[in-house]
Amino acid sequence: MAVDTYELTTVADDTVVLHLGEETLRYDGLRPDADYEFHGIAAHTLARPEGDLLCRFATVNDIHFGESECGRIGDQPLGPILRREPGERPYPEVMNGGAVREIAGIDPAAVIVKGDLSNDGQDSEWAAFEACYRIPFGERLHVVRGNHDAHHGQTAYSGDEWIDLPGLAIALLDTTIPFGTPGAVRPAQIEWLDDRLATAGRTLLLGHHQQWVPGGDGPERRSDHYFGLHPDSSDALDAVCARHPNVIAYAAGHTHRHSVRRMAVSGRPTIEVGCVKDFPGTWAEYRVYEGGVMQVVHRISDPEALRWSNRCRALYRDFDIDYEQYAMGALDDRCFVIDNPA
Repeated sequence: MAVDTYELTTVADDTVVLHLGEETLRYDGLRPDADYEFHGIAAHTLARPEGDLLCRFATVNDIHFGESECGRIGDQPLGPILRREPGERPYPEVMNGGAVREIAGIDPAAVIVKGDLSNDGQDSEWAAFEACYRIPFGERLHVVRGNHDAHHGQTAYSGDEWIDLPGLAIALLDTTIPFGTPGAVRPAQIEWLDDRLATAGRTLLLGHHQQWVPGGDGPERRSDHYFGLHPDSSDALDAVCARHPNVIAYAAGHTHRHSVRRMAVSGRPTIEVGCVKDFPGTWAEYRVYEGGVMQVVHRISDPEALRWSNRCRALYRDFDIDYEQYAMGALDDRCFVIDNPA
């Protein structure tokens, strides 16, 4: 699917990025909270939170090492179903290699992988993941499984983790139900969160499955078969946030889209970040300031990665899904500031 005008893909407090095909235009050194225009496209940089920049870290999700058919849903013949062309490298290697090179460029305090490291939880797929991510990031790498990593009941990368960074704590939650696609947060995990949050400072919650919030219809309605975090678990996570004002947000993957909603009781942001493996092919940078935490989603800009991700704009077209709009979301679903607790 061809795009003939530049797209505004990223804004930060000092940066604007446009894309057209395999071309990337990046403008750095900009003023925070200021209006600009590039190639006829208006852009407004993010307001910079007050205080010092304490650290930066990155997250990725839905990276799917081992996947060879993109856009396939079960045994359905509908698509389009995309595969690498003769002579091309496997697209998970292309996309993740590009992401790793860009993430290394920000010298992150941590790199956090929010599930679906693999296509089917095979040893060879996890080995490919480890070779790509563990070698460059070492002890800075923190990983939790997703549903694709436990389709057959596997337990690798299971369990919760508490990560302390300068100015921010992160609770990385294992939301996976082995053998299943949806997710859950169990009572023992809620107790663990309550205990840690009682004495913690500013904290961000991360997991693989997106949170259910009231008010949706169709597939978003309350149901025991909800595609993401079970509604009961979602309510429990919201209640944790209401009890602990030091929690600033929950961020997940799983949906392959960019979205920001609000929890019903606590009002905290519940965030979804798109996948690495196809369109638009993204990773998220977090800039931790004393006065707030900035999320900046980057589209992987290696030309080979852009060539693949642009082919994926038309995924699920046979199902009458506008994947391009669904996956990209709005700019303020990707780039924004998470305020400190009131």
